[in-house]
Amino acid sequence: MAFTKDLFASVMLMGVYSLLSASFFVLMDAVDVAFTEAAVGAGISTILMLTVLAMAGRFENRALHHPRIALFVVIGTGIMLVFGTFDMPAFGDVNAPVQTHVAPHYIQQSGAEIDIPNIVTSVLASYRGFDTFGEVVVVFTAVIGVLALLEMKSEEVQNSVAPAPMYQHKILRIVGKILIPPIMLFALYVQFHGEYGPGGGFQAGVIFSAAIILHAILFGVETTAKAISLPFVKVLAALGVLIYGSVGIVAMLNGGRFLEYNALVENDITGQHVGIIVIELGVGITVATAMMVIFLTFARRVGKTNGENA
Repeated sequence: MAFTKDLFASVMLMGVYSLLSASFFVLMDAVDVAFTEAAVGAGISTILMLTVLAMAGRFENRALHHPRIALFVVIGTGIMLVFGTFDMPAFGDVNAPVQTHVAPHYIQQSGAEIDIPNIVTSVLASYRGFDTFGEVVVVFTAVIGVLALLEMKSEEVQNSVAPAPMYQHKILRIVGKILIPPIMLFALYVQFHGEYGPGGGFQAGVIFSAAIILHAILFGVETTAKAISLPFVKVLAALGVLIYGSVGIVAMLNGGRFLEYNALVENDITGQHVGIIVIELGVGITVATAMMVIFLTFARRVGKTNGENA
């Protein structure tokens, strides 16, 4: 990809790479990770990059200078990263710390401590809840960054009405209208079934936003932006983070530590269930609304940079 000027080809190759990675994760019995990689890496990310290409153009501009300094920094960083791997245990080493302490504890104790069948959910939502909270904040920060860069001249966009890219494809619009409700329903299933199977807030949020993005592609960005009330969606993006953080605050007010679900109610197991369900809801809301806001913000700018009516 580094040697081609065709950015569309680069995006397609990245999507294929993500899809193949998802297949590898399935072979390694990491279905949750494969689910996320397929939905986020091969799905939403590809759509977002294609939307950006619609604004920026398919081919990379000729470089005005030789990026020797950047190349030197990349090569130097790569060498340091490779050198750092020499201190890491070999892949699959049974004597690695993760195999002798962390993984056995999660596998053997999560049933008694968390009491949900999906260990991946126990790890993501409870054992490493701090890390997941950081990931949600990063997603929300991305929304803030996109809005700060592209919403500076909002009045220019609000007065234009962009036709749907696939408005002339009647069959696609009919099929899409039929598929959108089941996609949303499946997203809710993934959201609230994460304790018992592959799923959770990240996957559910991406699937739900995919339904909205499909609606925008078929019926027009402005139509979708009005139907879902974009200002309200922006508020929801912040609300998801607030819900997640509030769980930690409530635990502290009850005498526990931040995100210590056992302190939410008297019964520890019930506290774990309540905490996981609520923070997963916050994750799902933020991820879904963040994907919608980022896509719609980019899509509404398509054709506007050159004064066109897209």
